[in-house]
Amino acid sequence: MTSNSREDEEISEGHSAIKEELNRKIKEQKIVVDELSNLKKNRKVYVQQRNSNIFFLADKGQMLGANKKELDILKKELQDM
Repeated sequence: MTSNSREDEEISEGHSAIKEELNRKIKEQKIVVDELSNLKKNRKVYVQQRNSNIFFLADKGQMLGANKKELDILKKELQDM
C-alpha cells in the first residue's frame, strides 16, 4: 500500500467519523425540537448552564427557535461534506 492510499484511507475514515458524529447530533436536535414542539403551553423549560449543574428557567419559544437554528446548521454542515 502506498503512502497516498494510506492517507486517502485515513482521510476517508476521518470523514466517516465526522459524518457519524454529525448524524448523531442531528438526531439529538430533532428529538429536542420535537419535544419542545409538543409541550403543553403551561409547561416550563429549563436550560442547563454550561459546565455546571445549575438550571435556569428559559422561554420555550426562544429555546425552540434556537434548537431549530442549531438543527439547520448541523444539516447544512452535513450537506456541505
